[in-house]
Amino acid sequence: MKKNALCTVAFLLVSALLFGQGEEADFMRSTGKIYVVVAVIVTIFIGIVLFLIYLDRKLTKLENQINDND
Repeated sequence: MKKNALCTVAFLLVSALLFGQGEEADFMRSTGKIYVVVAVIVTIFIGIVLFLIYLDRKLTKLENQINDND
């Protein structure tokens, strides 16, 4: 499961880098704003991953409580 998730993330990052090579990318790179965009995207992605980890742990705890009560 973790290997599939890691491969998916790697594919998405490589795809974003390859497809973002237009004139807009050159303009953003020349003004230095591309780094702000990348930082925001990475921050959002990390937040989503951390939230999913939190939910997984909470669900596992609830499942264990249900199984203990049976």
